[in-house]
Amino acid sequence: MDIADKGEADEPVRVQVPGQASAQLISASGGAAADGRGQLGWALFEWARNPYVILITIYIFSPYFSSTVVGDPVRGQAIWGNINGIAGFFIACLGPVLGAIADTGGKRKPWIGFFIAIMVPAMFALWWAVPGEGGLSILAIAALIVLIAVAFEFSAVFHNSMLPAVAPHERIGFLSGLGLALGNAGALLILCFMLWAFMLPGNVDWGFVPAEPLFGIDASQHENSRISGPMVAVWLLVFSLPLLFWTPDVEGSRVPVRQAIARGIGNVVGTVRKLRHYRNIAIYLAARMFYNDGKTAVLVFGGVYAVGVFGWGPLTLTIYGIVLSVFAVAGGFLGGWLDDTLGSKRAILVSIGGTCVGLILAISMTPNELFFLPYDAASSGQIWDLPFFATLPELMYLIVVLIVAICITAAYANSRTMLARIAPVSKMSEFFGIYALSGTATAFLGPLLVGFATHMFQSQRIGFASILLLLGIGLAGMLFVKEERAEAVD
Repeated sequence: MDIADKGEADEPVRVQVPGQASAQLISASGGAAADGRGQLGWALFEWARNPYVILITIYIFSPYFSSTVVGDPVRGQAIWGNINGIAGFFIACLGPVLGAIADTGGKRKPWIGFFIAIMVPAMFALWWAVPGEGGLSILAIAALIVLIAVAFEFSAVFHNSMLPAVAPHERIGFLSGLGLALGNAGALLILCFMLWAFMLPGNVDWGFVPAEPLFGIDASQHENSRISGPMVAVWLLVFSLPLLFWTPDVEGSRVPVRQAIARGIGNVVGTVRKLRHYRNIAIYLAARMFYNDGKTAVLVFGGVYAVGVFGWGPLTLTIYGIVLSVFAVAGGFLGGWLDDTLGSKRAILVSIGGTCVGLILAISMTPNELFFLPYDAASSGQIWDLPFFATLPELMYLIVVLIVAICITAAYANSRTMLARIAPVSKMSEFFGIYALSGTATAFLGPLLVGFATHMFQSQRIGFASILLLLGIGLAGMLFVKEERAEAVD
């Protein structure tokens, strides 16, 4: 029966819970949905988690580690690539196992609490990531990053699996979007605070900026970069509490863990085997695996590359992160417009093609080159007196990467819509499960490729450019995908 024919079926379904005076909404999974506070607690977990990605993985800590802790930007980019590749390998191998446990309906919050207990002290320990002999070794820092990254992704598995039990069917989309919006807003808020409290003081003479960094932070000891670890640790700990205390957990299924794993993995294998009946969808998911890894690698290594090539410091990197975060929002709107105007397939081709062009233009910038043409930095001088993006190649790099960020965000939006257009309606949930699996199955590929290419050629430019291989394979694969709905096969 078509949705339009259901009449009052779209009205919120309520159930009378014994001991309560009023009826509760039914959740999408069939039980009683969480109240407003419980739903907000679920969404706030994104606010708690996402600043780690922005501050540690992309904009602040990773460039600091690659250029300052390692001491050699080329070697640092190679090591950072290998670290993320190892983390991606563990996530790809163990993710389906954790997903299997979550899918059996067991309690989620104990697992989430367990991963928080791993992440918080590991994040805080990054404060001791100092150059030289006075702090953690490179190997110890690498182990911490791998541990955090794996726990971070696994916490998302259990958090995401709570959504159908927390929200009514008609609020799932809203609550999911609210979580993502809060996550981006939280990260942007922390970046702005770091800019005002730790990066701008001592660099600009603006009345609203403190004369010295707050809390006695010493920039000469790189504390304005190292503080990112403790900040995201405390942020995660504090803002995870609403989920742990407000949001109700699902009832345990009492299925033994070993049986849950076996059953879940069996379901995954069975679903993947069915792809032989859905050749068009299989081609699409394979293409997406490559270009998705490429998109992620561009985000992770954009700041690392800029630090090594342009020598950007924490101040410039923080502003870089803020500007890119703001412009990435435009990518969501662009993705929707492209999808409605061109269709999902053409929208993906445009967004991934734009990412490829942007990446080529980005690597064409160095202090002495502008779009691969020689640039006399000594005679040209600075374009303004501000202590960031002061030369024309730096400013052009920023503009190009802004365009790349918009295209990448658009591609994320278009990719999800593409599957919704081509998967059988009756098996939509099943195929979105494979979609999630394909997003992590080769998560190690991009970072390892960048690390390998950087090390082999001893060049940050070639290492960063190697991402074009993944984007190109994904783009070529999309040419063979048809934007047509598949028929369900039992």
